[in-house]
Amino acid sequence: MSKHVTVDRGRRALLGAAGALVLRGVLQPTTASGQTPSGPKMKIGVIGAGHIGGTIGGLWTKADHPVFFSSRHPEELQTLVAHLGPLAQAGTVEQAITFGDVVFIAVPYGALPQIGKDYGKLLAGKTVLDANNAVASRDGAIADEVERNGIGVTSQKYLPGARLVRAFNTLSYMIFEREANRPSPRLAVPIAGDDQEAVQVAAGLVRDAGFDPVEVGKLADASRFQRGAPGYGQSLSAADLRQKLSLAP
Repeated sequence: MSKHVTVDRGRRALLGAAGALVLRGVLQPTTASGQTPSGPKMKIGVIGAGHIGGTIGGLWTKADHPVFFSSRHPEELQTLVAHLGPLAQAGTVEQAITFGDVVFIAVPYGALPQIGKDYGKLLAGKTVLDANNAVASRDGAIADEVERNGIGVTSQKYLPGARLVRAFNTLSYMIFEREANRPSPRLAVPIAGDDQEAVQVAAGLVRDAGFDPVEVGKLADASRFQRGAPGYGQSLSAADLRQKLSLAP
């Protein structure tokens, strides 16, 4: 083969690769905050559209994820979804679970056993992000169970079929709202789960909401950032949170 043919083929290959990169850059969307999403769009069902559910769900709509909000009174969510735009809708808990590739639960912890009883079959096999915190004065005896066994293990007990990941439980909605997509270093969100594929899905959604995920370990390790633990209430960068919890850099 002549030298000029080899060079020509090499040039064509290089131009083809460059064109693919340009096309990818053109087609890859940016979020409303001007950031590139970390993964494919996922339909997300939110159970409990209060302060945390409404705030985090809203951040996901800004990252172009369709979000279905639900509560015991879905008619009260119309103002929220109207504000968030066409990617947001509202309805019943059953509708939200059926809609979602991923389900985000942000309710008073005492409600979790009933959610498991009523919707456990629908939640089975789904990636479920659990942002609930147990408060003794509000949630009663189940808060004692959390103190004994750890919150990740306890949540999995009541949602046995779900691919559970603890996330978004450590800070107030006001901090999440204010610090989302801040300049580097971004705010860290600790996560933990037994199903590694579900953990990676959760990590991507943490990034899309505008934060840096910090993988703490299995569900048993979620006790390290449950209410009252060293990792709770920490407005830190990922590097600082890893250092706080003695995790590998």
